[in-house]
Amino acid sequence: MGKAKVKRTSTSIDMTAMCDVSFLLLTFFVLTATARTPETLIVDTAPSYSQAKLPDGNLSVITIGDEGKVFYSMSDPNVRAETLKSMSSRYGISFTPEEYEKFKLTEDFGVPIKNLKQLLALESGQRTVELQKGVPVDSTMDVSNELFHWVKEARIASAKILKDKAIVDNKDPDDIELMTVAIKADGDAKFPSLNLIIETLRNQKQNKFSFVTGLKAE
Repeated sequence: MGKAKVKRTSTSIDMTAMCDVSFLLLTFFVLTATARTPETLIVDTAPSYSQAKLPDGNLSVITIGDEGKVFYSMSDPNVRAETLKSMSSRYGISFTPEEYEKFKLTEDFGVPIKNLKQLLALESGQRTVELQKGVPVDSTMDVSNELFHWVKEARIASAKILKDKAIVDNKDPDDIELMTVAIKADGDAKFPSLNLIIETLRNQKQNKFSFVTGLKAE
């Protein structure tokens, strides 16, 4: 009896649909992604073996240059806006709605609050480190120590925003993560400059903070 022949079928797979989906996803991510603005004050951090990572959100960073120049940044644009409102009231300097929107897009800054309006009037590419002489900081808790009040008002604004969100989401408003404060210092920064920052945080009972370091090779 003759052997039955099995009909051979093609093993090729039509990838057209898969390519269409891939390009659609790629287009979506490209159009919705937000470009990260480069840091204005770039520092060469001290090396360490720690591999702990900072959170992506609810974070504020104090950057110290090798000449003691201080810059401040807040990760959440809404926290930036609320903090600026509080600082505006404290220092008696009013800002326009347009300036609030510009500040929400400002990654970091290093000027006294009296010069902030002039900084916001510049394009982001014009806000060079040479034009910014640093956020004022000293050993007091007075208005002369502007960094003290920036950090304090940012922490209050962050807690308020997170509590309001927790209430909307039917969660316990007291069960929130407080803002993480990190210090990013140049490896050549002098100890007195770094000590001023630490004392500023301790004066507002902020005894837990992080240091940003570079990963040291084994």
